[in-house]
Amino acid sequence: MSNYEWKPTRTSPIPLHQQIYEYMKEKIMNGEWTIGTKIPPQRTLAKIFKVNRSTIIIALDELVADGLIKSKVGRGTIVINNTWSIITSTPPPDWKSYVRSGTHHPNQEVIQHINKEEFSSNIIRLSTGELSPELLPSEKTKEIFLQGSKHTLSLSYTEPKGNIHLRVAICDYLKSKGIGITPDSVLIVSGGLQALQLISLGLLHRGSTIFHETPSYLTSVNVFQSAGMNLFGVPMDKKGIRIDVLRRLKRHHHGALLYTIPSFQNPTSVLMTDNRRKQLLDFCSKERLPIIEDDAYGDLWFQQPVLKPLKAIDRQGLILYMGSMSKTLGPGLRIGWLVGPEPVIDRLSDIKMQTDYGSSTLSQFAVTEWLTSGLYEEHLYHIRKKLKKRRDLTIQILENFFSDVATWNIPEGGFYIWLKLNVEVSIVKLFHNALKEGILINPGNIYDRNDANHLRISYSYATEAQLEAGLKKLALLIKKMNK
Repeated sequence: MSNYEWKPTRTSPIPLHQQIYEYMKEKIMNGEWTIGTKIPPQRTLAKIFKVNRSTIIIALDELVADGLIKSKVGRGTIVINNTWSIITSTPPPDWKSYVRSGTHHPNQEVIQHINKEEFSSNIIRLSTGELSPELLPSEKTKEIFLQGSKHTLSLSYTEPKGNIHLRVAICDYLKSKGIGITPDSVLIVSGGLQALQLISLGLLHRGSTIFHETPSYLTSVNVFQSAGMNLFGVPMDKKGIRIDVLRRLKRHHHGALLYTIPSFQNPTSVLMTDNRRKQLLDFCSKERLPIIEDDAYGDLWFQQPVLKPLKAIDRQGLILYMGSMSKTLGPGLRIGWLVGPEPVIDRLSDIKMQTDYGSSTLSQFAVTEWLTSGLYEEHLYHIRKKLKKRRDLTIQILENFFSDVATWNIPEGGFYIWLKLNVEVSIVKLFHNALKEGILINPGNIYDRNDANHLRISYSYATEAQLEAGLKKLALLIKKMNK
């Protein structure tokens, strides 16, 4: 019941309370709000529907009179009846128990808030890890579909590993990164998250331990946890994941895989050094510890090209390499890829066919055109310049307004600044207070449950004006909460 796109029409001759009553009654009678569903408090409903609380009270009283809802001490107001329970003595399914029994873990409450509020039109999104709509190449993508192409646009299913033209294009693109592979070693996926889901389903067993950098994006999703696996964080320094700690942990925990983002790590934007990359690969080779390398941000460097991916120096087939167009061309395309040994790709492509029968053929066609036409490199050139400008602006704002309350890194690429508060402020309360002020932030405990003093600030989505207004307001809020 978290999303209410409907609002009563003030110009309608039907009274507002009657419109709200009819809307809620329809939700209940249609089975969208099942028995046991909790109705939000009166004040919350008044805010949602933008009416007086007295209007909500009248609407709820009518639903109570109809025998559809009831207020219970300690539980609030819940749905107690619907069409089926009224006309038959047989109770309807208890969908609440089904929801509780599902094997996939729910998102953290804060993340559910973020996912909801990101679509509010009046919010300043200082948290969002995607390009601003004004930076996305929407018009050029339209042109790609309209202009002629040597590749056939098919609306049929593709082969299990994905469109062959796209896989060839990805092989050519990865050569520039020092990765030499053939199309048989490439699987097209619907974004990086699907690649992780396929790995959890096809390569690991319940109880497996996944090592990862901490803090890490991986803890903000439940892909491995929901499959019955354990996450084990390995601390980082300015050079990347700490091999000395990983070595000690490996002695006591039998890790199945290591997940890492070497280039502009999410959320810290740390760029793993060349020496640390070699140390990591040497250690994992000796320990026979496979690596999932997530290179989602590798193209988004500002000053000079980043170091070669780990996969470029992998000679043992140790690494499963993930790439994506979500951070450069647009998350709506839902196109990424997984590179690995052929037996692994064969296994995971079979599972993918069982789950979605292939990624969007339209999106695969578009990405093929971007990669083969030379447009992608041209686009990256402009995006890097614009992101660097946003980064520089954000750093300047932080220096002007946050120097007495926080410290931060200066990223060499990617989307994020890892902001450390040096004052006593609850980041959970800060999140909610900022939301009331129309500002959306990502508290550090999303990425490390023990983190109580970091924020991930994104400069990729909000406009320059919003960055300035939002960060100024956030600084004032932090200082006010610290008094």
